[in-house]
Amino acid sequence: MPHFIAADTGGTFTDVAVYDSSKRLLTFAKSLTTYGDLVDGVVAGIEEARGDLKSTAALKHGTTHVINAFLQRKGARAALVCTRGFRDVIEIARGNRPVPFDIAERRDPPLVPRALRFEVTERLGADGSVVEALDEAEVISLASTLKAAGVTATAVSFLNAYTNPAHEDRTVEILRKCLPDVFITSGTALTREWFEYERSATAAANAYVGPAIAAYTAGFTKRFREKGFAGTLAMMGSNGGLMPFEAAVDRPVALVESGPIGGVIAAAEYSRALGLDKVIAFDMGGTTAKCALVESGSFAVQPTYWVGGYVRGFPIRSPVLDIVEVGAGGGSIAWIDPQMRLRVGPRSAGSEPGPACFGRDGTEPTVTDANLRLGRIGGGSFLGGRLSLNTQAANAAIRDRIAAPLGYGSDDAATTRVAHGILDLANTLMASAVKEITVARGHDVREFTLLVFGGGGPIFGAELARSLGIRRVVVPPEPGNFSALGMLMANARTDVAQSLLADLSEHGIETLSSVRDKLRIEVVTAAEREFLNKSPSLQWQADMRYRGQRHAIPVKFGGDPDADVLVRAFETAYAKRFGRTLGEDFTPEVVGLRVAAESVGERPDLLALAPSPDTSRSPAPINHRPLHLRPGGWVEAAVWKREMLPAGFVITGPAIVEEYGSTTLIGPGDVATVGRLGEMSIAVSSERAE
Repeated sequence: MPHFIAADTGGTFTDVAVYDSSKRLLTFAKSLTTYGDLVDGVVAGIEEARGDLKSTAALKHGTTHVINAFLQRKGARAALVCTRGFRDVIEIARGNRPVPFDIAERRDPPLVPRALRFEVTERLGADGSVVEALDEAEVISLASTLKAAGVTATAVSFLNAYTNPAHEDRTVEILRKCLPDVFITSGTALTREWFEYERSATAAANAYVGPAIAAYTAGFTKRFREKGFAGTLAMMGSNGGLMPFEAAVDRPVALVESGPIGGVIAAAEYSRALGLDKVIAFDMGGTTAKCALVESGSFAVQPTYWVGGYVRGFPIRSPVLDIVEVGAGGGSIAWIDPQMRLRVGPRSAGSEPGPACFGRDGTEPTVTDANLRLGRIGGGSFLGGRLSLNTQAANAAIRDRIAAPLGYGSDDAATTRVAHGILDLANTLMASAVKEITVARGHDVREFTLLVFGGGGPIFGAELARSLGIRRVVVPPEPGNFSALGMLMANARTDVAQSLLADLSEHGIETLSSVRDKLRIEVVTAAEREFLNKSPSLQWQADMRYRGQRHAIPVKFGGDPDADVLVRAFETAYAKRFGRTLGEDFTPEVVGLRVAAESVGERPDLLALAPSPDTSRSPAPINHRPLHLRPGGWVEAAVWKREMLPAGFVITGPAIVEEYGSTTLIGPGDVATVGRLGEMSIAVSSERAE
């Protein structure tokens, strides 16, 4: 029977999960991300997890390659071809000022500079009719200009092309013929939705990362084929589903949040298995912390993602799991700003050189160094003892970079106090992310269970929950490799959407039905082409608003455009979001239809993750170590080995539970109980640390 492998390349660590379907056995590995060649880290992880590539049916891969290229501005020399007169659309962007009173606020510059934005003669009307024909001679001449400019990628985005892609398609055809070595993409190949700025920005972004992803996937494929792998290669898409490598090369923007998605998928699986209706999936890795809502076993997917944030960044019109991310990870660097204030993140030490305690020439203090200083993680037990942590280096970094410059002194009390300050700031940043995805969207955060994973999630889980008023924290098995596990559970998925404008009259419903039929054919055809499934399940969503409003909200429905059903679903969703509806004087309308096709494949049984400890004797702590608490100071805390804990076992804090890839901190008064799936459920005390 075959193996299935998932590999998640993060900013600090590369996580691998291997599932042997014949033995129902899951094995995991975690290694430092190799920036020289990211594939090296994947290969090393597979070897450590004893994955057999020759008998592997599918390898699923998630990566931060795309988002890092955007944030670090390390992409291709790309050009943009647009309708005459619309050269500056991606620079003008939107006229709103999200920070109205900061006159110094500036957006990040567009990915394509003005000198590489070119206009051609063509024009389509709002209904898709040809107002001015495409001047093909201009396009042919432009190809020579692009070649002379040394561009390696080109995006094509024309006005109103979402209603009629003929001009874009013909321009792409000409440019590919004239420039066979240049990556060519178009806006309508990525999205058939309105809003000129968003479509142009998406096309430019796709071109910006296209050559790098094409080279990366080609190298990845070559490396693994040489090792005897003959199975299917799939990438983890930002929409929560898998996509073949070939599709990822065509639309790499669909990978913008490829890395964090797996953990949310696994969180949804566990929430269903444990009967949890309202869950906050919280992932703290080495570079960032991310959170998403899982309600009734499912998560939301948003149509637009803002790279770098709404204030300064740019939009990508591609389905992305609704996730909030902050720069607070284990490798986040603590620093002093010009006003002599302590700050944490968003800059990270990554894996090279890593936190000071890694002993890889890092000198700046990080969240991991602060955890080590306070005894929350053990110097000799990190990653099962494979990576020894240097406590003295952590103490020196905190003392010399923070405590002494801020005037706290250089003794142990000063470094301890500053270490707590670093963790308090990290906790505050993470709490703000949780509030953004709950309170800011009309949810009562206290009604949710916090499911924590990632290398750092379990160590902060109880403290974070206490600060938010949450009373239950769940730590799944193997939290340090949870995202890789989620990739093993991911379904193949493809999304299709189209903008339209229709009221809910008889004529409007006919329009909706016509577009629905068109999208059904399109998405099923794509599913058959991309993941060879002739009967995928379809999930439908309408973008709806009251007539006259600017923004729409997503409304799920069964695929049958019935006016009464759509109105009820819209009013329910609207009231949940805004606390009220606008009444009969305001008429709902549909401004877009979306459909997702999913195909379920073989996946691990969650029971296979549950440890099978020796129940013939009662578990005992493997040791005790000093742990600094507030209030209370230094205490001797029991340290437990997680794989030794049977179902039903109870631990009362303060205590520490260690496992490969992660550590769980159980605070004073907190009570942790091991469940049937191997999960730890922590009842969080209401007492807050001072």
